[in-house]
Amino acid sequence: MSDDHTHVQEFFGARAADWDSRFPDDGPAYAAAVDDLGLRPGDRVLDAGCGTGRALPPLRAAVGPSGVVLGADLTPEMLQAAVRAGRERDGWLLLADVAALPLRPQTLDAVFAAGLIAHLPNPVDNLRELARVVRPGGTLALFHPIGRAALAARQGRQVTPDDLRAETRLGPLLARSGWRMTSYVDEDARFLALATRED
Repeated sequence: MSDDHTHVQEFFGARAADWDSRFPDDGPAYAAAVDDLGLRPGDRVLDAGCGTGRALPPLRAAVGPSGVVLGADLTPEMLQAAVRAGRERDGWLLLADVAALPLRPQTLDAVFAAGLIAHLPNPVDNLRELARVVRPGGTLALFHPIGRAALAARQGRQVTPDDLRAETRLGPLLARSGWRMTSYVDEDARFLALATRED
């Protein structure tokens, strides 16, 4: 994906209206990944690159009415689709670039990011920005509802060792960005890497 934000917005903007109907069976995978994030009632969590907000309902359920759920996305059409789906009831929607979040340092307990890492123009800096807004000991979930091989097959390409999501690349990338990877799963039915914010 290009580092040109206009290209990212055009790509997702053109697909926003039917995004959820293209992937109608992803809900349980999102809910399971949110469960693995280990949120507690009252926690403050960001869905970074939230798209149509599919993670917002399980995030709200995890943190309860006393928690805070934010959804940030760069593409207005995706946020509009989230509103049409009624997901703004589960969290505050922000039109924002996750590379420069309008949040104070250490504001959050966790970040959930579905499908985001492939679209980060500067992964070390961008993951460092996510670390900036999370308290020490907070958590990050890098998620995709299907694994690397299944996603590559869907896109008509091969998995390559230089893929940022490969375990041997992702662990060091996270470490350079203020995170320590604690769990890594890459199966056909899911991709989920969990990390803890270092002190």
